[in-house]
Amino acid sequence: MTAKAISRAQGLGADIDVIALAAVRATREAEIRQHGQVLKAIVGVPEEGETIAGETFDGIAEAAVFPGELPSDPSAILKGDAIALPEADNDWRFVRFRPPVVQRGQPAPHIRLDRALQFLIGDRLA
Repeated sequence: MTAKAISRAQGLGADIDVIALAAVRATREAEIRQHGQVLKAIVGVPEEGETIAGETFDGIAEAAVFPGELPSDPSAILKGDAIALPEADNDWRFVRFRPPVVQRGQPAPHIRLDRALQFLIGDRLA
C-alpha cells in the first residue's frame, strides 16, 4: 500500500521505517478453544453499549472476540479485483474497546510507540 510513497521518499534521501503501532493498546491476543478447534482471538473490554453476538456490554466486562479470517492477498481487496471470503462470512463491523485502566505512575500499554518515537526524535534526545 505504501510502496510508491516509500520509493519516492527514499529517492529524495529520506530514511524510511514502517511499523504497526498504537498509542494505547486496548486489547491483547489469546487463543480460545471452541468445538475442538483453537481460534486466535483478541481480548479486551468493549466500550459501554457495544454489542457482540446479541450481548450488549457495560464497559466493565471483558470479552474475547474472533476477528475473522483475513484474505491471503489484501492488496487484491483494496483494488476490488477479488473477493476474500464468501460474502456471508464477511462482517466488517468492528467492536470499539475501552482503553485499559492504568495504575497511577505506570505507562499505558502501547504497541511500538517507543520505537516510533526513537525513530522520529531519538537523535534529538541524545
